[in-house]
Amino acid sequence: MSAEALNIQFDQSPSGRWFYVSAEGVRHDHVLAVRSFPVAAPDEGIALVDVDGKELLWIPQLSHVAEQARANIQKAIMQREFMPQILKLYGVSSFVTPSTWDIETDRGRTSLLLKGEEDIRRLSGTVLLVTDGHGVQFLIRDLAQMDRFSRKLLDRFL
Repeated sequence: MSAEALNIQFDQSPSGRWFYVSAEGVRHDHVLAVRSFPVAAPDEGIALVDVDGKELLWIPQLSHVAEQARANIQKAIMQREFMPQILKLYGVSSFVTPSTWDIETDRGRTSLLLKGEEDIRRLSGTVLLVTDGHGVQFLIRDLAQMDRFSRKLLDRFL
C-alpha cells in the first residue's frame, strides 16, 4: 500500500460529528473510528465505520496515516472510548470486597468501588482490567512499572 493511499480526509463537522471522505470523493457523515485491539495493539487495526457499523476504511497501522488525519482519528477514538489507566493506588478502604480504592489515573485522581475480586481480570502477565461498581473499566497497562506500594495493595486482591 502506498503512502498516498493513506492520505485520507477524516475531520469533525461544526456540529461535532466526524466525517470521512473516501478516495473517490464520497463524503460519509456520522463516522466512528474503532480500534480492533484497544488494549493489546491500540495503534493497529483501526476501522472507520458508518452509523450502521459498515466498515468504510480499514487502517492496518495508524502510523501510516498522514499526521492531521491521524491526530483526528486519535481524538475521535478518545471521545468514544473511556478507559482510564490506573497509574497509582494510594489506598483501599478494606482488603475484603466491596472495597473503595483511592487511585491516580491518567485523567486525574479518583476512587473506584471494587465489588469483588472477579472484577479484576488479568489480560496478560502485566496487563490488568479492573471494572468498578458502575461498570467503568480501568486499565493497568504494566503492573511491573507501578510503584512498590501500589503493587503490594494489588497483590492482596490478585
